[in-house]
Amino acid sequence: MKIKLFVTVCVLALCACKEKTNQEQGTEQVSATNTTEKVQELPKIDVSKLKKVKITTSMGDIVVALYDDTPLHRDNFLKLAKEKTLNGSTFHRVIDGFMIQGGDPTTKDPNSKIPPGQGGPGYNLKAEIKRNHLHKRGALAAARLPDQMNPERESSGSQFYIVQAGPVKPEDLTMMENYFGIKYTDAEKKMYYELGGRPDLDMQYTVFGEVVSGMEVVDKIAKVAKNAQDKPLKDIKMELSIVE
Repeated sequence: MKIKLFVTVCVLALCACKEKTNQEQGTEQVSATNTTEKVQELPKIDVSKLKKVKITTSMGDIVVALYDDTPLHRDNFLKLAKEKTLNGSTFHRVIDGFMIQGGDPTTKDPNSKIPPGQGGPGYNLKAEIKRNHLHKRGALAAARLPDQMNPERESSGSQFYIVQAGPVKPEDLTMMENYFGIKYTDAEKKMYYELGGRPDLDMQYTVFGEVVSGMEVVDKIAKVAKNAQDKPLKDIKMELSIVE
């Protein structure tokens, strides 16, 4: 499926934004990496040594590992799990082929007057955007307000999303490189071509972890019936717990 270029400063803002259509770049497209050539592997992250949180849902469990080089987000997610802040909250925005988003504590109350996706714990986190953490399929990242209101790109204190997108076409990745000025290595290109993800979000939001088990659950959640605001018609509640 061809990627539609998003206005990335508001794609995963706390209120939903509309997609922006593909823009013609007028630049030469490059072909996919020749699979007969040896491509240097991406640096391996030893997830066995990382702190992990289990997200329990009615559709199954998702386990995420939290990166050590994004300590503010790591420690905050562990705090949310320990204090049960998000227990009973819902995945309030799901888009098949893109991502699933949750972490709004106000969604615990079905009578809340706050629109889903606009609530939080009352604080933000300083951005920890790292070049080595891309929006690959399974990436765990923090939602935030758009640049116009949030030039420092601070993250929501609780809202997060998990990238669910599939393989990226070479011409789409080239368009992303040209549009956003990011030069991907051959290994990173291979990752996007084969594993998938959303390169149009790279360097825009803090990626602070990745799914280590339960991507099939993420896929199931992404495919549920939803309304015009991408909110599931039937609540999908979550509970967070630290994996010891």
